[in-house]
Amino acid sequence: MALYEHIFMARQDVSSQQVDALVEHFKTVLEANQGSVGKIENWGLKTLPYRVNKNRKAHYALINIDAPSAAVQEMERQMRLHEDVLRYMTVKVEEHEDGPSAMLRRNERDDRGPRGDRGDRPPRRPRHDA
Repeated sequence: MALYEHIFMARQDVSSQQVDALVEHFKTVLEANQGSVGKIENWGLKTLPYRVNKNRKAHYALINIDAPSAAVQEMERQMRLHEDVLRYMTVKVEEHEDGPSAMLRRNERDDRGPRGDRGDRPPRRPRHDA
């Protein structure tokens, strides 16, 4: 069996519980076709860079899959028919990442450091226009 990473976007007006139900539905489709599901990540509601089917935001979910290609094709066929799924993408990988994905790691870190307040700056010098 092959390893895949699968990401899909669900409409903005569905709830998080409905997204979890979608993931469970597609998980059962894979398992019914001799596949298995590894890590599942719900990335939450994110703003899209452009409108997709009149939606400005979408719920993102990542699924790590170990399944034959027929199982993945059946899952994708059902995603095309499902009205709540806006887009999906499946990529074949050599191995699955351990730990959180890059999207979750990006949300956890804070590169900016402490901002402080304006008291950290030196006082402004008055301007003298002549």
